[in-house]
Amino acid sequence: MSSEEENLSDNELNEDDSDANTENQEDENDYMQQTEGEEEEQKEEGEEEEEESAPENPLNDEIIAECISLLCKTGDGLAHAYVKLTCKERELTDISILSRYIHLRYVDISGNLIKDFSSLGSLQSLISLKSENNQLISAELTALPFLQYINLNKNKIRTLDGINHPLLEHISANFNQIRSVGGAFGHVLDPSILSRLHTLELRENLLDTCQGLNLPNFKNLFLAKNTITRLDGISQLPQLTSLHLRDNQLELLDGFGENMTCLQYINLRNNKIANKDELKKLQCLPMLRAIVLSDNPISEDDDYRLEVLVRLRRIIRLDKDEYAQDEKEEAEGIYEQRRREELETQRLLEEQKAQEEAQRIQDEEDQRLREEAEEAEKLAKAEADEFKDDDEQMEMEGDENVEDKNDKENDEKQMDLSGVEDNEEVAQEEKLNAEIKNENGDEEADMSKNEEPSVDEPSMEIEE
Repeated sequence: MSSEEENLSDNELNEDDSDANTENQEDENDYMQQTEGEEEEQKEEGEEEEEESAPENPLNDEIIAECISLLCKTGDGLAHAYVKLTCKERELTDISILSRYIHLRYVDISGNLIKDFSSLGSLQSLISLKSENNQLISAELTALPFLQYINLNKNKIRTLDGINHPLLEHISANFNQIRSVGGAFGHVLDPSILSRLHTLELRENLLDTCQGLNLPNFKNLFLAKNTITRLDGISQLPQLTSLHLRDNQLELLDGFGENMTCLQYINLRNNKIANKDELKKLQCLPMLRAIVLSDNPISEDDDYRLEVLVRLRRIIRLDKDEYAQDEKEEAEGIYEQRRREELETQRLLEEQKAQEEAQRIQDEEDQRLREEAEEAEKLAKAEADEFKDDDEQMEMEGDENVEDKNDKENDEKQMDLSGVEDNEEVAQEEKLNAEIKNENGDEEADMSKNEEPSVDEPSMEIEE
């Protein structure tokens, strides 16, 4: 273990013990209160109609006279007044009369039937207000400049809207119906106003996340017995020292940050954490000294305590038991061995990665060369095909020229034959014409012979 852990002061250890004891005691009280609350709820369900129809029972001066005490000087120091009112379990339904008792500083109106306590906004000197086990549906109240503590346990409150008291340090709103601590337009608990708030108790509500808390001086957060499945926004609480998350639905431990340098105690009892490596997400918490993980799946392992210490080496106490020196030494040895193994594994992985990278580069080079060879082969084949096509074209053109020459010769021969035929026809025609002419000449000669006497006849007639 580090020297920081060895030199952890007794005060810090005592604070851890105190936190754990407080948590255990509060958890036991919570269970008792829960059992009692269930019985009361059953009674309330059976008597709900009766309560709704119950007659009004307003607080009056006679009751106040019985319940008021603690005479003190008034705020201006010029007079004296009673400043404490304890008016519990009187089935009161209306406390509007208290608006006249402006000097009250400590008011306890627990265990009544009060649905509205807005009249308390007139008590500008109020320091402590206890209003648990009533029927309040809202926590809204006019800002009280000196209010430091407010108890709203066991009501029907659904939101923390309206809590804007600048000196408020502690809010207790257990056993209500609050679903979120964040609002549609920002944080319900305004950090610019509630800068002194250090403790918030929201046990047994309907929360599924802690998103929305952003309080600079926040130290203690009690969220047991909700349905929280994630820790969104938890890193926005840098001053948080103790975190109580028992009896929720957490499987993962995401959300913690290195800025959470004050967190010393975490109670995660009875969640659903099954993977021991989730604990590594808490290694960023330098002051974490005590953790409760009982009733989680990981707590069923035989080496549970040792494995937790191996992953969280600063831890001094797990659950209710502190670690013995031999456990610390064994965990340290396992940690060192695993660290060396991890380093060796990392080295081998880096070598393998380098080999794979070299192989990848070689494969890419081989692929490039293959592609270039294939491309060159394709070009050579294309050129050969082109030459072949040219030769074939030339051969085809030569064949066409030969055919053209043969056609021309055939045409010439045909023309020659045609010419001969034409000459023969001409000669034949001339011969025929000559024969015709000769025949015509002979006919004319014969006609001339036959016509000679007739030529002389006119002469004979003339002689006569």
